[in-house]
Amino acid sequence: MKIIRFILGRIILFLDWITSPKPLSISEEKRNEINSLTSNMVMYEFRACPFCVRVRRFMKKNNISIETKDARKNKEYASELINGGGKLQVPCLLIQKDNKNVEWLYESKDIIKFLSKELSISL
Repeated sequence: MKIIRFILGRIILFLDWITSPKPLSISEEKRNEINSLTSNMVMYEFRACPFCVRVRRFMKKNNISIETKDARKNKEYASELINGGGKLQVPCLLIQKDNKNVEWLYESKDIIKFLSKELSISL
């Protein structure tokens, strides 16, 4: 089973690479605004997860730069995800509202919907 998952993961990454969307052309002002709004966010992912790929493609197309942490390759990131969000499930967007208030948002469609609304991006 591990071999099949490994092969499927590589196929997903290859297909993502050859069909990767081009970022939309935006002004430097808009890019800075997006970076400012997303500076308090972290994306936990598994590199070859198709749902994570969906979120990364949306982010690339819309010039969204969020720190990503691969919870499969780094056990420390996996622990952060489990301790903070309560489960080892990806994709997961960590939104740090302030020092005490954080939100752990799971599900690729919910993350895309949240980013679209927060950044005023039409779907």
